[in-house]
Amino acid sequence: MINRFIIPFLVTGLLAGAPAFAESKDMLLEIYRIAPGKHEEFLRHLALLDQANVEAGLPPRQLFVHRDGASWDFVLLQPARNTDEQNEKLGAAFKRLGIPGGAKFFVHFRTLIAEHTDTFVEQTTAAEYLKKLD
Repeated sequence: MINRFIIPFLVTGLLAGAPAFAESKDMLLEIYRIAPGKHEEFLRHLALLDQANVEAGLPPRQLFVHRDGASWDFVLLQPARNTDEQNEKLGAAFKRLGIPGGAKFFVHFRTLIAEHTDTFVEQTTAAEYLKKLD
């Protein structure tokens, strides 16, 4: 189980490294525990997904690798949404690279992970967020 008190500190640290995604403040934060023995396969699959992103003109995901402490293996940070045009380019890149889509993507991806959670986050500062309360 991921310690709920650690997440705010983790998110703060991750978002500090997010200037590559300056176009949108809406981000997707994903936390993964990988299936036993599947770490390398997960990373190779992720590298292929990042290659598709680059081919589609999107940035690769930011990857954070566990070193010590909590039970997660990898954390990913990426923009929360793509435009329709970006999704079309991404779909074409998936096809060129042989990445399955739809239900086949879901079923394959689930063979690589033991557990995951994701959440939408907003890149901001405390001062900026407080303006919403005024």
